[in-house]
Amino acid sequence: MELQNAVILKMIEFNKGDPKRIQHFLKVYEFTHLIALNEGMEKNIRDTLEIASIVHDIAIVPCEKKYGHCNGKIQEEEGPAYARELLKDFSEISQNMLERICYLIAHHHTYTDVDGLDYRILLEADFLVNAFEDELPQKAILNAREKIFETKTGTDLLNTMYSLT
Repeated sequence: MELQNAVILKMIEFNKGDPKRIQHFLKVYEFTHLIALNEGMEKNIRDTLEIASIVHDIAIVPCEKKYGHCNGKIQEEEGPAYARELLKDFSEISQNMLERICYLIAHHHTYTDVDGLDYRILLEADFLVNAFEDELPQKAILNAREKIFETKTGTDLLNTMYSLT
């Protein structure tokens, strides 16, 4: 079984009973995959990014139980530990890969000091999904286009989905 598929199945089990969270990460994963392919990302970097996109919101369910809420900062702080636990049995995930996955999780709500195309694509893919799920107003979407989006593919998807051009 392909690594991404195995991680997806494990995340579905992790989020058992919460179809909203499952639907969210599946959509983010698919947009991440699409943008990364169209931007010509190398396979090893793309694999790391795709795993990060699957587990990027892993802290939401346990933190909602623990604190009664889970904002972006809490997700960034607590997400890496949950991801390490979920991914520990995947021998295909090297230590370097795991560290980058955890870094991306720990920054997926931070829009400054973006240090790589993988990070940028995760921000863009997550925003594409959140804009729809949160029913953001067009003004917020336009603002995000200016401040978050840098890839041609991500920008084209945003423009097309929200008829911005």
